[in-house]
Amino acid sequence: MTEACIVGWAHTPFGKLDEPDVESLIGRVARTAIEDAGIAPAEIDGVFVGLFNNGFSKQDFPASLVLQALPELRYISATRYENACASGSAAIHGARDFLAAGRGRFALVVGAEKMTATPGPQVGDILLSAAYRKEEGDIPAGFAGVFGRIAERYFQKYGDQSDALATIAAKNHKNGVDNPYAQMRRDLGFDFCRTVSEKNPYVAAPLKRTDCSLVSDGAAALVLTDEDTARALGKAVRFRAAVQVNDFLPLSRRDPTAFEGAAVAFQRALAAADLTLADIDFAEVHDCFTVAELLVTEAMGLAAPGQGARAVLDGVTQKTGRLPVNVSGGLKAKGHPIGATGVSMHAITAMQLTGTAGAMQLPKADRGLVFNMGGAAVANYVSVLERLR
Repeated sequence: MTEACIVGWAHTPFGKLDEPDVESLIGRVARTAIEDAGIAPAEIDGVFVGLFNNGFSKQDFPASLVLQALPELRYISATRYENACASGSAAIHGARDFLAAGRGRFALVVGAEKMTATPGPQVGDILLSAAYRKEEGDIPAGFAGVFGRIAERYFQKYGDQSDALATIAAKNHKNGVDNPYAQMRRDLGFDFCRTVSEKNPYVAAPLKRTDCSLVSDGAAALVLTDEDTARALGKAVRFRAAVQVNDFLPLSRRDPTAFEGAAVAFQRALAAADLTLADIDFAEVHDCFTVAELLVTEAMGLAAPGQGARAVLDGVTQKTGRLPVNVSGGLKAKGHPIGATGVSMHAITAMQLTGTAGAMQLPKADRGLVFNMGGAAVANYVSVLERLR
Protein backbone atom coordinates (compact mmCIF):
# COMPACT_ATOMS: atom_id res chain seq x y z
CA MET A 1 0.00 0.00 0.00
CA THR A 2 1.37 3.43 -0.93
CA GLU A 3 1.06 6.37 1.44
CA ALA A 4 -1.37 9.23 0.92
CA CYS A 5 0.04 12.46 -0.50
CA ILE A 6 -1.08 16.08 -0.44
CA VAL A 7 -1.08 17.39 -4.01
CA GLY A 8 -3.06 20.63 -3.73
CA TRP A 9 -4.12 23.17 -1.13
CA ALA A 10 -5.89 26.45 -0.49
CA HIS A 11 -6.05 28.77 2.52
CA THR A 12 -8.08 31.87 3.37
CA PRO A 13 -6.75 34.57 5.65
CA PHE A 14 -7.80 33.97 9.26
CA GLY A 15 -9.55 36.64 11.30
CA LYS A 16 -12.84 38.52 11.28
CA LEU A 17 -13.84 37.85 7.68
CA ASP A 18 -16.63 39.28 5.54
CA GLU A 19 -17.93 35.84 4.56
CA PRO A 20 -21.36 35.57 6.18
CA ASP A 21 -21.28 31.87 6.99
CA VAL A 22 -19.46 28.53 6.86
CA GLU A 23 -20.91 27.77 3.43
CA SER A 24 -19.16 30.82 1.99
CA LEU A 25 -15.87 29.88 3.64
CA ILE A 26 -16.05 26.33 2.30
CA GLY A 27 -16.79 27.63 -1.18
CA ARG A 28 -13.82 29.98 -1.03
CA VAL A 29 -11.25 27.16 -0.74
CA ALA A 30 -12.78 24.01 -2.26
CA ARG A 31 -12.38 24.78 -5.96
CA THR A 32 -9.08 26.60 -5.42
CA ALA A 33 -7.50 23.52 -3.84
CA ILE A 34 -8.64 21.33 -6.73
CA GLU A 35 -7.26 23.79 -9.25
CA ASP A 36 -4.00 23.93 -7.29
CA ALA A 37 -3.72 20.14 -7.63
CA GLY A 38 -4.04 20.45 -11.39
CA ILE A 39 -7.06 18.18 -11.68
CA ALA A 40 -10.71 18.63 -12.64
CA PRO A 41 -13.48 18.74 -10.01
CA ALA A 42 -15.04 15.65 -11.61
CA GLU A 43 -11.96 13.66 -10.57
CA ILE A 44 -12.73 14.07 -6.85
CA ASP A 45 -14.16 10.83 -5.43
CA GLY A 46 -14.91 11.81 -1.83
CA VAL A 47 -15.31 14.93 0.33
CA PHE A 48 -14.27 15.18 3.99
CA VAL A 49 -15.27 18.27 5.99
CA GLY A 50 -13.86 19.22 9.39
CA LEU A 51 -16.23 21.46 11.38
CA PHE A 52 -16.65 21.84 15.14
CA ASN A 53 -19.71 24.16 15.13
CA ASN A 54 -21.46 23.10 18.36
CA GLY A 55 -23.50 26.30 18.24
CA PHE A 56 -21.40 28.71 16.18
CA SER A 57 -23.81 28.24 13.27
CA LYS A 58 -27.47 27.22 13.07
CA GLN A 59 -26.64 25.57 9.74
CA ASP A 60 -25.09 22.28 10.75
CA PHE A 61 -24.78 19.15 8.54
CA PRO A 62 -22.11 20.86 6.39
CA ALA A 63 -20.69 18.07 4.21
CA SER A 64 -22.93 18.67 1.20
CA LEU A 65 -22.41 22.43 1.38
CA VAL A 66 -19.32 21.80 -0.75
CA LEU A 67 -21.70 21.01 -3.62
CA GLN A 68 -23.01 24.59 -3.55
CA ALA A 69 -19.61 25.74 -4.79
CA LEU A 70 -18.82 22.61 -6.78
CA PRO A 71 -21.98 21.13 -8.32
CA GLU A 72 -19.68 18.78 -10.27
CA LEU A 73 -19.33 16.80 -7.01
CA ARG A 74 -23.03 15.89 -6.87
CA TYR A 75 -23.61 12.20 -6.16
CA ILE A 76 -20.23 11.43 -4.58
CA SER A 77 -19.77 10.68 -0.87
CA ALA A 78 -19.35 13.62 1.52
CA THR A 79 -18.92 13.32 5.27
CA ARG A 80 -18.49 15.73 8.19
CA TYR A 81 -15.89 15.05 10.91
CA GLU A 82 -15.91 16.54 14.40
CA ASN A 83 -13.26 15.96 17.07
CA ALA A 84 -13.17 19.29 18.90
CA CYS A 85 -10.17 21.43 17.89
CA ALA A 86 -8.76 18.49 15.92
CA SER A 87 -11.77 18.24 13.61
CA GLY A 88 -9.62 19.18 10.60
CA SER A 89 -7.10 16.42 11.29
CA ALA A 90 -9.95 13.96 11.83
CA ALA A 91 -11.20 14.79 8.33
CA ILE A 92 -7.69 14.26 6.94
CA HIS A 93 -7.53 10.84 8.59
CA GLY A 94 -10.91 9.99 7.10
CA ALA A 95 -9.62 10.90 3.64
CA ARG A 96 -6.46 8.84 4.13
CA ASP A 97 -8.51 5.81 5.17
CA PHE A 98 -10.77 6.30 2.14
CA LEU A 99 -7.78 6.25 -0.20
CA ALA A 100 -6.11 3.32 1.58
CA ALA A 101 -9.31 1.29 1.25
CA GLY A 102 -9.26 1.85 -2.50
CA ARG A 103 -12.62 3.58 -2.50
CA GLY A 104 -11.35 6.47 -4.60
CA ARG A 105 -8.35 8.09 -6.23
CA PHE A 106 -8.71 11.74 -5.15
CA ALA A 107 -10.13 13.10 -1.89
CA LEU A 108 -10.99 16.70 -1.03
CA VAL A 109 -10.57 17.76 2.61
CA VAL A 110 -12.02 21.08 3.81
CA GLY A 111 -11.77 22.56 7.30
CA ALA A 112 -13.75 25.65 8.22
CA GLU A 113 -15.25 27.64 11.08
CA LYS A 114 -17.16 30.91 11.42
CA MET A 115 -16.68 32.12 15.01
CA THR A 116 -16.61 35.92 15.11
CA ALA A 117 -20.33 36.40 14.50
CA THR A 118 -21.03 34.75 17.87
CA PRO A 119 -21.10 36.93 21.03
CA GLY A 120 -18.05 36.55 23.28
CA PRO A 121 -19.71 34.88 26.28
CA GLN A 122 -21.38 32.36 23.97
CA VAL A 123 -18.04 31.62 22.29
CA GLY A 124 -16.57 30.79 25.70
CA ASP A 125 -19.42 28.44 26.52
CA ILE A 126 -19.22 26.69 23.15
CA LEU A 127 -15.48 26.12 23.49
CA LEU A 128 -15.96 24.73 27.00
CA SER A 129 -17.76 21.82 25.37
CA ALA A 130 -14.29 20.52 24.49
CA ALA A 131 -13.70 20.02 28.22
CA TYR A 132 -15.39 17.57 30.63
CA ARG A 133 -18.41 19.58 31.70
CA LYS A 134 -19.31 17.35 34.64
CA GLU A 135 -16.14 18.44 36.42
CA GLU A 136 -14.85 21.44 34.47
CA GLY A 137 -18.05 23.15 33.32
CA ASP A 138 -18.02 25.79 36.08
CA ILE A 139 -14.40 26.86 35.70
CA PRO A 140 -14.29 30.67 35.35
CA ALA A 141 -13.12 32.01 31.95
CA GLY A 142 -14.24 28.89 30.10
CA PHE A 143 -11.64 26.93 28.14
CA ALA A 144 -9.00 29.55 28.94
CA GLY A 145 -9.75 28.76 32.57
CA VAL A 146 -9.06 25.07 31.94
CA PHE A 147 -5.62 25.88 30.57
CA GLY A 148 -5.12 28.48 33.28
CA ARG A 149 -5.50 25.69 35.84
CA ILE A 150 -3.07 23.53 33.87
CA ALA A 151 -0.54 26.38 33.89
CA GLU A 152 -1.14 27.00 37.59
CA ARG A 153 -0.48 23.34 38.43
CA TYR A 154 2.62 23.32 36.24
CA PHE A 155 3.94 26.44 37.97
CA GLN A 156 3.31 24.86 41.38
CA LYS A 157 5.24 21.77 40.35
CA TYR A 158 8.13 23.31 38.41
CA GLY A 159 8.22 26.99 39.36
CA ASP A 160 7.00 30.16 37.69
CA GLN A 161 7.38 29.81 33.92
CA SER A 162 6.02 33.22 32.94
CA ASP A 163 9.23 34.12 31.10
CA ALA A 164 8.93 30.99 28.94
CA LEU A 165 5.26 31.65 28.16
CA ALA A 166 6.02 35.25 27.17
CA THR A 167 8.91 34.05 25.00
CA ILE A 168 6.57 31.63 23.21
CA ALA A 169 3.98 34.36 22.66
CA ALA A 170 6.57 36.85 21.41
CA LYS A 171 8.14 34.26 19.10
CA ASN A 172 4.84 33.31 17.53
CA HIS A 173 3.73 36.90 17.05
CA LYS A 174 7.08 37.72 15.43
CA ASN A 175 6.72 34.71 13.12
CA GLY A 176 3.14 35.68 12.30
CA VAL A 177 4.33 38.93 10.70
CA ASP A 178 5.63 36.85 7.76
CA ASN A 179 2.41 34.84 7.35
CA PRO A 180 -0.01 36.43 4.88
CA TYR A 181 -2.85 34.28 6.29
CA ALA A 182 -2.29 35.31 9.93
CA GLN A 183 -4.98 37.14 11.87
CA MET A 184 -2.49 39.22 13.88
CA ARG A 185 0.65 40.29 12.00
CA ARG A 186 2.27 42.36 14.75
CA ASP A 187 5.56 41.77 16.53
CA LEU A 188 4.46 42.47 20.10
CA GLY A 189 7.83 41.81 21.71
CA PHE A 190 8.76 39.99 24.90
CA ASP A 191 8.19 42.90 27.30
CA PHE A 192 4.59 43.45 26.19
CA CYS A 193 3.81 39.72 26.36
CA ARG A 194 5.47 39.38 29.79
CA THR A 195 3.80 42.35 31.46
CA VAL A 196 0.27 42.51 32.81
CA SER A 197 -1.32 45.73 31.56
CA GLU A 198 -4.59 47.27 30.53
CA LYS A 199 -3.96 45.98 26.99
CA ASN A 200 -2.69 42.63 28.22
CA PRO A 201 -4.74 41.69 31.27
CA TYR A 202 -5.05 38.30 32.91
CA VAL A 203 -7.68 36.15 31.21
CA ALA A 204 -7.24 33.15 33.49
CA ALA A 205 -4.21 33.66 35.73
CA PRO A 206 -1.41 33.00 35.13
CA LEU A 207 -2.46 33.27 31.47
CA LYS A 208 -2.72 36.75 29.99
CA ARG A 209 -4.40 37.85 26.78
CA THR A 210 -1.14 37.29 24.86
CA ASP A 211 -1.14 33.67 26.07
CA CYS A 212 -4.47 32.90 24.37
CA SER A 213 -5.24 32.14 20.73
CA LEU A 214 -7.69 34.31 18.85
CA VAL A 215 -11.35 33.83 17.95
CA SER A 216 -11.28 33.47 14.18
CA ASP A 217 -13.06 32.81 10.92
CA GLY A 218 -11.30 30.89 8.20
CA ALA A 219 -11.00 27.83 5.99
CA ALA A 220 -8.34 25.65 4.41
CA ALA A 221 -8.51 22.75 1.98
CA LEU A 222 -6.33 19.90 0.74
CA VAL A 223 -6.47 17.43 -2.13
CA LEU A 224 -5.11 13.99 -1.28
CA THR A 225 -4.27 11.09 -3.57
CA ASP A 226 -2.20 7.91 -3.53
CA GLU A 227 1.55 8.03 -3.95
CA ASP A 228 1.62 6.50 -7.44
CA THR A 229 -0.84 9.07 -8.77
CA ALA A 230 0.97 11.87 -6.96
CA ARG A 231 4.24 11.16 -8.77
CA ALA A 232 2.64 12.23 -12.05
CA LEU A 233 1.41 15.58 -10.68
CA GLY A 234 3.17 18.91 -10.30
CA LYS A 235 3.93 18.66 -6.57
CA ALA A 236 3.41 16.12 -3.82
CA VAL A 237 3.94 15.95 -0.06
CA ARG A 238 3.83 12.46 1.42
CA PHE A 239 2.56 11.35 4.82
CA ARG A 240 5.53 9.45 6.18
CA ALA A 241 3.33 8.69 9.19
CA ALA A 242 -0.01 9.79 10.66
CA VAL A 243 -1.13 8.75 14.14
CA GLN A 244 -4.14 9.41 16.38
CA VAL A 245 -4.05 8.78 20.13
CA ASN A 246 -6.89 9.57 22.54
CA ASP A 247 -6.66 10.13 26.28
CA PHE A 248 -9.16 10.57 29.11
CA LEU A 249 -11.40 13.62 28.77
CA PRO A 250 -11.48 14.54 32.51
CA LEU A 251 -8.29 16.19 33.72
CA SER A 252 -8.88 14.44 37.04
CA ARG A 253 -8.06 11.10 35.39
CA ARG A 254 -4.54 12.15 34.33
CA ASP A 255 -1.60 14.40 35.13
CA PRO A 256 -2.60 17.88 33.91
CA THR A 257 1.04 18.99 33.87
CA ALA A 258 1.99 16.44 31.20
CA PHE A 259 0.41 15.82 27.80
CA GLU A 260 0.82 12.04 28.06
CA GLY A 261 -1.46 11.17 25.15
CA ALA A 262 0.40 13.64 22.96
CA ALA A 263 3.72 12.08 23.98
CA VAL A 264 2.49 8.63 22.96
CA ALA A 265 1.29 10.04 19.62
CA PHE A 266 4.71 11.60 18.93
CA GLN A 267 6.49 8.38 19.86
CA ARG A 268 4.26 6.24 17.64
CA ALA A 269 4.45 8.63 14.69
CA LEU A 270 8.24 8.88 14.74
CA ALA A 271 8.54 5.10 15.15
CA ALA A 272 6.16 4.51 12.22
CA ALA A 273 8.21 6.94 10.12
CA ASP A 274 11.46 5.22 11.24
CA LEU A 275 12.82 8.61 12.29
CA THR A 276 13.90 10.44 15.42
CA LEU A 277 13.18 14.02 16.39
CA ALA A 278 16.67 14.91 15.15
CA ASP A 279 15.49 14.06 11.61
CA ILE A 280 12.73 16.70 11.74
CA ASP A 281 13.42 20.20 10.39
CA PHE A 282 10.42 22.09 11.79
CA ALA A 283 7.10 21.59 13.58
CA GLU A 284 3.66 23.17 13.49
CA VAL A 285 2.03 22.48 16.86
CA HIS A 286 -1.22 23.28 18.62
CA ASP A 287 -0.60 26.38 20.75
CA CYS A 288 -4.18 27.26 21.62
CA PHE A 289 -2.53 28.68 24.76
CA THR A 290 1.18 29.29 25.28
CA VAL A 291 1.29 26.72 28.07
CA ALA A 292 0.11 24.15 25.51
CA GLU A 293 3.18 24.81 23.34
CA LEU A 294 5.37 24.53 26.44
CA LEU A 295 3.89 21.11 27.26
CA VAL A 296 4.06 19.99 23.63
CA THR A 297 7.77 20.85 23.63
CA GLU A 298 8.15 18.25 26.37
CA ALA A 299 5.71 15.77 24.85
CA MET A 300 7.62 15.63 21.56
CA GLY A 301 10.83 14.90 23.44
CA LEU A 302 12.58 18.21 22.83
CA ALA A 303 12.90 18.65 26.60
CA ALA A 304 12.45 16.50 29.69
CA PRO A 305 9.32 16.90 31.86
CA GLY A 306 9.47 20.24 33.62
CA GLN A 307 12.36 21.42 31.43
CA GLY A 308 10.42 22.82 28.46
CA ALA A 309 11.31 26.37 29.47
CA ARG A 310 14.98 25.63 28.93
CA ALA A 311 14.42 24.76 25.26
CA VAL A 312 12.22 27.83 24.81
CA LEU A 313 14.53 30.30 26.55
CA ASP A 314 17.65 28.89 24.86
CA GLY A 315 16.14 29.62 21.44
CA VAL A 316 15.81 25.99 20.33
CA THR A 317 12.28 26.59 19.00
CA GLN A 318 12.97 29.95 17.35
CA LYS A 319 12.91 30.25 13.56
CA THR A 320 16.72 30.10 13.59
CA GLY A 321 16.86 27.40 16.27
CA ARG A 322 17.55 23.67 16.10
CA LEU A 323 13.85 22.83 15.72
CA PRO A 324 11.74 25.83 14.65
CA VAL A 325 8.24 25.58 16.12
CA ASN A 326 5.26 27.44 14.66
CA VAL A 327 7.06 29.42 11.96
CA SER A 328 3.53 30.26 10.77
CA GLY A 329 2.86 32.13 14.00
CA GLY A 330 0.87 29.19 15.31
CA LEU A 331 -2.67 29.48 16.55
CA LYS A 332 -1.44 32.33 18.76
CA ALA A 333 -0.86 34.74 15.84
CA LYS A 334 -2.40 32.95 12.86
CA GLY A 335 -5.76 32.44 14.58
CA HIS A 336 -7.76 29.36 15.50
CA PRO A 337 -10.96 28.81 13.48
CA ILE A 338 -11.58 25.41 15.09
CA GLY A 339 -12.46 23.17 12.13
CA ALA A 340 -9.88 24.79 9.86
CA THR A 341 -6.88 24.52 12.18
CA GLY A 342 -5.70 20.97 11.47
CA VAL A 343 -6.11 21.41 7.71
CA SER A 344 -4.26 24.75 7.87
CA MET A 345 -1.33 23.20 9.74
CA HIS A 346 -0.94 20.53 7.06
CA ALA A 347 -1.31 23.05 4.24
CA ILE A 348 1.35 25.39 5.66
CA THR A 349 3.67 22.44 6.31
CA ALA A 350 3.19 21.39 2.67
CA MET A 351 4.10 24.93 1.59
CA GLN A 352 7.32 24.74 3.60
CA LEU A 353 8.23 21.34 2.16
CA THR A 354 7.68 22.49 -1.42
CA GLY A 355 9.55 25.76 -0.96
CA THR A 356 6.44 27.87 -1.56
CA ALA A 357 6.01 29.38 1.93
CA GLY A 358 7.14 32.86 0.88
CA ALA A 359 8.47 34.98 3.74
CA MET A 360 7.81 32.07 6.13
CA GLN A 361 10.16 29.80 4.20
CA LEU A 362 12.92 28.03 6.13
CA PRO A 363 16.30 27.42 4.48
CA LYS A 364 16.04 23.69 5.26
CA ALA A 365 12.62 22.07 5.17
CA ASP A 366 12.84 18.41 4.17
CA ARG A 367 10.65 16.91 6.89
CA GLY A 368 7.93 18.54 8.96
CA LEU A 369 5.98 17.52 12.05
CA VAL A 370 2.34 18.49 12.67
CA PHE A 371 0.59 18.21 16.05
CA ASN A 372 -3.12 19.06 16.28
CA MET A 373 -5.15 18.29 19.38
CA GLY A 374 -8.78 18.28 20.43
CA GLY A 375 -9.50 19.40 23.98
CA ALA A 376 -6.65 19.55 26.49
CA ALA A 377 -4.53 16.87 24.78
CA VAL A 378 -7.49 14.48 24.54
CA ALA A 379 -7.59 13.77 20.78
CA ASN A 380 -3.95 13.88 19.66
CA TYR A 381 -2.97 13.80 15.98
CA VAL A 382 0.64 13.72 14.80
CA SER A 383 1.72 13.70 11.15
CA VAL A 384 5.21 13.36 9.75
CA LEU A 385 5.36 14.91 6.27
CA GLU A 386 8.07 14.99 3.61
CA ARG A 387 8.32 16.18 0.04
CA LEU A 388 7.79 13.48 -2.58
CA ARG A 389 8.26 15.74 -5.61
